[in-house]
Amino acid sequence: MNTEEILQTAQKGFHITLGATATLIESLQDAQKREENAAKLRQDWQTLSEELALKGRTTEQEARVFVDSIMNRQSQSSSTSPNTSSTASGPAAPPEVQQDIQSLTEQLASLRQELERLRNERSSN
Repeated sequence: MNTEEILQTAQKGFHITLGATATLIESLQDAQKREENAAKLRQDWQTLSEELALKGRTTEQEARVFVDSIMNRQSQSSSTSPNTSSTASGPAAPPEVQQDIQSLTEQLASLRQELERLRNERSSN
């Protein structure tokens, strides 16, 4: 197994984990989704992992768009009115959601650092 395959496997594992987390959150929030997701657990592992990986990729893309929009909004507000607080420009999310977002952002950052480290190891070999 070469380094590129290891990176792809790590990225797929990340997407599966992210998809499983999103599915778990959906299950906790909606009883109907809980039943649907329980039925999906009875599928074979390959099908389930592909579904979770797809969901994880989608969730990652949505998170990137969300974080980019926040960063753009902050940079625009700081460049147009440096004395205005960036949190005053829009409705604040509940503290639990902010904590979840912060936690997921930290997890994404650490996974990106790990992928970058693996890429650097691969390029040096």
